[in-house]
Formats: sequence, structure tokens, C-alpha cells
Amino acid sequence: MKESEFWERMDAHLGRAYARTWASQQHLTRLDGLTVEGALAAGYSCKQVWRVVAAALDLAPSDS
Repeated sequence: MKESEFWERMDAHLGRAYARTWASQQHLTRLDGLTVEGALAAGYSCKQVWRVVAAALDLAPSDS
């Protein structure tokens, strides 16, 4: 997954403005306590981060 696709998915589920806020403030245990932004900066793959986000947001399997 490309980073552009990752952000498109985030925007689709949370809205553009809230997606950025959520990504910068929500610390996720499954990403070692990092935020989405922190995990991407640390080298986690977009696909891996998306799977964690999808689980945290309780998205349907077809959305993840």
C-alpha cells in the first residue's frame, strides 16, 4: 500500500481534518504506543499501520 492510499482510506473513514488529528494524537498499543504519524516516520509499513487503525476503529473486514 502506498502512503497516498493509506491517507485516502483514513480520510474516507474519519474525514480529512479529523483523520490528521486522530493520526497525530491517538497512541496505539499495537504500534508500540506510537501515533500513526510516529509509526509511519519510524518505518512501519502503511499496510501494517492501516491494519492496526482498522482494528482500532472496528472497521468491517472489507474496509481493511
